[in-house]
Amino acid sequence: MGTVVNDPVADIVADVVATTRHGSLMYSRNRFHAPWGAAFPAGNLANFHVITTGACWLTVDGADPVQLTRGDVVLIPSGAAHELADTPQRPARPMPEIAGRTFDDGAPPSDVVIEGDGPATVWICGGYRLAAGVRHPLTSVLPDVVVITAAEARGTGLGAAVDLIAAEVDGTDPGAPAVMASLVDLLLVYLLRTWFAGHHGDAGWGRALFDPTVGTALSLIHTDPGRAWTLDTLARATRTPRATLTRRFAALTGHSPMAYLTAWRMSRAARRLRDGDATVRQIAHEVGYDSEFAFARAFKRATGSAPGQYRKLTQTTG
Repeated sequence: MGTVVNDPVADIVADVVATTRHGSLMYSRNRFHAPWGAAFPAGNLANFHVITTGACWLTVDGADPVQLTRGDVVLIPSGAAHELADTPQRPARPMPEIAGRTFDDGAPPSDVVIEGDGPATVWICGGYRLAAGVRHPLTSVLPDVVVITAAEARGTGLGAAVDLIAAEVDGTDPGAPAVMASLVDLLLVYLLRTWFAGHHGDAGWGRALFDPTVGTALSLIHTDPGRAWTLDTLARATRTPRATLTRRFAALTGHSPMAYLTAWRMSRAARRLRDGDATVRQIAHEVGYDSEFAFARAFKRATGSAPGQYRKLTQTTG
């Protein structure tokens, strides 16, 4: 996933999303005329929905329905079961049954239509598979459902991404699928950035990302994880005393700066093992280890598998 220029918070979020996902984005463009109801089963999939025309109701695991209108964006990061429908309590059919196909990794985008005389809802739905391993602490603090309304998104990067998607949704240009995939990548980054910005006063990651000291340290680690960082060099780079940096970083993220650096290096390495063909030695060097043995030991301690075993497992099951 590409990063967003001159926005360190978005860059960090983009990094985390890229290491959390496995494989390519899956999505469909939908135009449903009432009456309709679509069910999405629980699974190892982070789902999102973008309402571009009309309105519908979202129900997650039996909770009270929430109305969604044009411009609203939803992310269900844990893959919880949920339903969308034109009215609350509408019987829902599985989305693969409605579409007449499964939404497998790597499958091309599809256009799904339910004809009828009722009001139309146009929306984008999609998702990406969650990578094996421990979730990044940034995503682990998210609620089961993240809803950003059009009003909350207005004037932000998220609002701009939604507007671009709405303009592209009916496009017939041959390059539209590639454009849409890029826009959805951007949308996911800005959706999370917007949510964390709304919680920057909370203790934890919402505040950490926007904290001048901790946010700068996180940005440095994410920008150059292979650098030979020490607590001293990180403290100097943030112009903060070592003790202050350690105390503040741990208070907001739950990790010491060096423990987070190691965890992030392992996340980056896991992504490279899943999605690329670089050797273990090359990956070890990229994430800051001169010794392949030291890297393999750290990786197994973090994931429970040696690098080669992890690569075989994820490329077989992915």
